[in-house]
Amino acid sequence: MKCELETTRLRLRPCRMEDIELAYGLWTDARVRHFLFDDRIISRADACSLIEASLVNFERCGYGLWLAFAREGRCLIGFAGCLRSEGEAPSLIYGVQPGFWGKGYATEAAGAVLRYALASLAVPLVKADVDEPNVTSVRVLEKLGMRRTGRAIVAGRPLIYYEESRSRRVRSNPDIDPTPLHEPVRDH
Repeated sequence: MKCELETTRLRLRPCRMEDIELAYGLWTDARVRHFLFDDRIISRADACSLIEASLVNFERCGYGLWLAFAREGRCLIGFAGCLRSEGEAPSLIYGVQPGFWGKGYATEAAGAVLRYALASLAVPLVKADVDEPNVTSVRVLEKLGMRRTGRAIVAGRPLIYYEESRSRRVRSNPDIDPTPLHEPVRDH
């Protein structure tokens, strides 16, 4: 499987099982997991399951979880991707190492994944939810042009829901061809 994405400053590549130490370290950092996993410390087995599900999604759908590295060097900046629940639109998810907060990396990585899903894979709809107190993530989704669709209290936490449709993105961006740019490249 090869679904690498590049931005001005980042190189995103699919998260693999051999990345468990990097991913687990990021996902269990107290400042990252605070909103990512509802402040729950996930187990190593949970992290492995997340990576396994991502690998299956890459094979089936062309998307999953990408690790984001600085283009110059091998420094892990964060991750971004789309999670898939059966029968649901993919959900955009992202996180950045605290040392890189406030530098636009979340917007850059999540934006690359969103563009890839909508333009290249022709996914009809991508959703996202964010904890309302996480104003930084709210700004990321708004910068990406995602439309706020609702608000709810889930397990005592206020969430804001967003979505972006392929049809809306194509209408507002004449640079996007209404047909998929290419099928995802996959190595077997």
